[in-house]
Amino acid sequence: MESVSELESMAEKFATEAGLDDDETFRVTMATREAAVNAVLHGNEYDPAKQVTASFENTGDSLVITIADEGKGLDPSKLPDPREPENLLLGTGRGIFLIRSMMDEVNFRQLHPGTELTLVKHLARSAENDLASAGG
Repeated sequence: MESVSELESMAEKFATEAGLDDDETFRVTMATREAAVNAVLHGNEYDPAKQVTASFENTGDSLVITIADEGKGLDPSKLPDPREPENLLLGTGRGIFLIRSMMDEVNFRQLHPGTELTLVKHLARSAENDLASAGG
């Protein structure tokens, strides 16, 4: 990956080409950007020797974006809830919360080293497709 902004542009193009409307394209783009920023900042800790990799897949039913870093790993269950009163004024800690709110599924997998984050946005199926798949 060349840069976070390059990945953001790729995500926007990917979502648009899949037929998502402007709002859903924005959500996919912002979630991808936040995941990439987290990978660079928190995962790789700005280490230029460590890579962030990304892949995009359209399964026909969903868009699947995978971002991986080479950091120490992340246990999402240990992340503080940014909505709790003691966390409201913290300058960090909202990234994963934001990603989860914008995507339909968010999955974490520990790598050795690093963390892989998979973002899923389900594609709305048209009534025609539903009828065709039901044999109608």
